[in-house]
Amino acid sequence: MVMPDLPKGRARRRRGFTIIELLVVVLILGVLAAISITRYGGSKRRAYLAAMKSDLRNLGLIAETRFAAENSYADVVPPSGSAGVILTFEGTATGWSATARHEALPNFVCEARSGAEMNCY
Repeated sequence: MVMPDLPKGRARRRRGFTIIELLVVVLILGVLAAISITRYGGSKRRAYLAAMKSDLRNLGLIAETRFAAENSYADVVPPSGSAGVILTFEGTATGWSATARHEALPNFVCEARSGAEMNCY
């Protein structure tokens, strides 16, 4: 096989990537993966919190409906919550309080009371 003559002053070109180029690509992919993982974890936490708040609002609606019908909050049975949400309810003749916890957020609680704002901490 005869090799063509190269013009003077021009080196033969190599094909492929250098190790530096490959390392830069791997570094960029690592940074993007780290950003997406942290965002994914934050979105899951917000989804769990939204489920807890929604279940507490529904429970408050059930309690207020029962009060309108029977003039008491005493016999309200909390419904089963969303997946992973644990609801507790305490009702008296004149008021109620409820809490919601999620299995994935063990140190996080949302509270609701009759006549008060919902609090999550």
